[in-house]
Amino acid sequence: MAYFEWASDMVIDHDGPIDQDHRRLVAQVNRLHDATSQGSGQEIVAGLLEELLADTKEHLAHEERFMASVGFPESEAHHKGHDHFVAELVRLKELYEGGSPTVATRLSQLLRDWLSLHIRRNDKEVRLFLDKQRRLKALKKS
Repeated sequence: MAYFEWASDMVIDHDGPIDQDHRRLVAQVNRLHDATSQGSGQEIVAGLLEELLADTKEHLAHEERFMASVGFPESEAHHKGHDHFVAELVRLKELYEGGSPTVATRLSQLLRDWLSLHIRRNDKEVRLFLDKQRRLKALKKS
């Protein structure tokens, strides 16, 4: 069983670009957890932090452009959450570079918790907004 499993309540755009990005981030969380569980978390954390920072920044920019394109009204608050998460990743990278031996475990927990909460709460708001827009559009057509 994976440390963090993809679940149906995490679907945002029905396996579109946002879900694909989220699945990649979930896979990274699991890769880190597997390495940490086998005692080799420290060996992969540097490369994984770089990969996570790049992937996360790219995903968040994509998600923010998407929210703007559909007129999502809570995009500013969503953006602030994104900024906070990137700042946490940068802080952990700095701790790692400073020699902290607990970064792999802390990163694993941060990713699992943030992804779960962010996708299931904040990103789900985007999905609910899109569903509402689709229903309204369908009503106007009938």
